[in-house]
Amino acid sequence: MMLSDADLYREALRLDFVAFIHRCFGELNPTTSFDYNWHIEVMAAALEDCRLGRCRRLIINFPPRSLKTLTASIAFPAWLLGHNPSTKIITASYGADLAEKNARDTRQIINSQFFRELFPGCRLSDRQAAQEFETTAGGLRYATSVGGPFTGRGADIIILDDALKPDQALSERERMNVNSWFSNTVRSRLDDQRNGVIILIMQRLHMDDLVGHVLQRDQWRVLRFPAIAEEPERHVVDTVHGRRTFKRAAGEALHPARQPLHILNELKASMTDYDFAGQYQQAPVPLGGGMIKDEWFVRFDLFDPPSFDRIVQSWDTASTPTTLGDYSVCTT
Repeated sequence: MMLSDADLYREALRLDFVAFIHRCFGELNPTTSFDYNWHIEVMAAALEDCRLGRCRRLIINFPPRSLKTLTASIAFPAWLLGHNPSTKIITASYGADLAEKNARDTRQIINSQFFRELFPGCRLSDRQAAQEFETTAGGLRYATSVGGPFTGRGADIIILDDALKPDQALSERERMNVNSWFSNTVRSRLDDQRNGVIILIMQRLHMDDLVGHVLQRDQWRVLRFPAIAEEPERHVVDTVHGRRTFKRAAGEALHPARQPLHILNELKASMTDYDFAGQYQQAPVPLGGGMIKDEWFVRFDLFDPPSFDRIVQSWDTASTPTTLGDYSVCTT
């Protein structure tokens, strides 16, 4: 029997998470066009690996306005519940307002006509609140703020989206509060410590932000996409359409349709090196240094040095009488 175009489209939405993201974007933003870019496909493939049990710890570091929240915090919980309505999901963001807004968007998708046609087995129960809703199959999506109540809650998948605000990142106390909350509270909320999944979505804000904290302790899969590529990139992902390869040259913008290179350079010029390196390049320590810039140092051929007015040497003799002492160093 030949399937109609409508049936084929619904089947594509059921099988292809990228197509589902596109449809969710249209549901929530009916007057705005969806600008597809390859990084969405890479992000979607990594999240699918989490759903299918191939990845248990995932970090997504993207610059602002990269659709990471729509993809991972809004569409992905709906996708999870559509495929398995008994899934228990906990999400958290730096503020309750943001967490609840994302929850409302997920609920709007699940209540939409297109979703009900795609996943007839997923229906919401009568018990619904701003921060929580349940399915008739016992699944749920619970939203809270960082440091908020987790007591008595358990989950199969925990998603932390923007755990730290940029204006909090320079405060050691704020960073320690978030990191301590994660280590002492979040990890224990997984119902199954062997198979439970934790996903962090954030822009890098400090060397010791939550991403820096967890990478010192555990093995995580990291998706790091600087707004401007620092070196040639190659990404290979498995999709429902087969294996796909995406390449980006050094110096190329991540999503030229939304943030072309000249816009990124304008943003860079208007921000401090520290802020741009973290929020846009996902590298809290800038490539050429922060206070001291790489381009300040002139290079020359050692076999044909120019003439100098003065030659200066600086010695650190490190003359400690032990076998484990540091090397003596001379800089000329």
